[in-house]
Amino acid sequence: MLPIERRQQLLKWLDDEGSLAISEISSRLQVSEMTVYRDIKPLIQEEVIIKTSGGISLAPISKVSPNTCIYCLKEMNSRHPVQIITHDLKVEQLCCPHCGLLRYKDIEQHVSQIICRDFLQNSTISAKMAYYLMDADFNLNCCQPQVLTFESSKQAEQFQKGFGGVVLRFEEAIEEIQKKMNGFTGCSCEK
Repeated sequence: MLPIERRQQLLKWLDDEGSLAISEISSRLQVSEMTVYRDIKPLIQEEVIIKTSGGISLAPISKVSPNTCIYCLKEMNSRHPVQIITHDLKVEQLCCPHCGLLRYKDIEQHVSQIICRDFLQNSTISAKMAYYLMDADFNLNCCQPQVLTFESSKQAEQFQKGFGGVVLRFEEAIEEIQKKMNGFTGCSCEK
């Protein structure tokens, strides 16, 4: 089957089912996951589909409820959301720093700004200037591995003393969450 035929079949499945895991697409088409990624790249660039946690779904973003995380598609009810603003001024809502970091890495070249909330102060901060606490023994019932954001390194380190984990900067946090997610089929979101 030619790449164009695979893309057409993929769009038909997405229209019928809403979203699909990359591994499922690979199995159905009997091609490698790398081939699937090559096939979907133009569809992502044309904003026909979007990457989600462990798979893809149909775009446009406007089809997703404003109270739904664009990455994991979970209803947003957390107190630590992330927003990504693209160069063409689209605003993407993400339920938590976990999803925000992963989505940022997926569309990095299109991002104008990424903002989040300080976990303790609930104030808006630049995600690129934030401190990230990962693997803390503190459950927010959100995406795993859990990530908390702080404006101050001192507050992040004080929280770390009480609940453990590791404090990272923006690029380090992205790298670490990608390592942790490597091999997972999803972000363990509780829907």
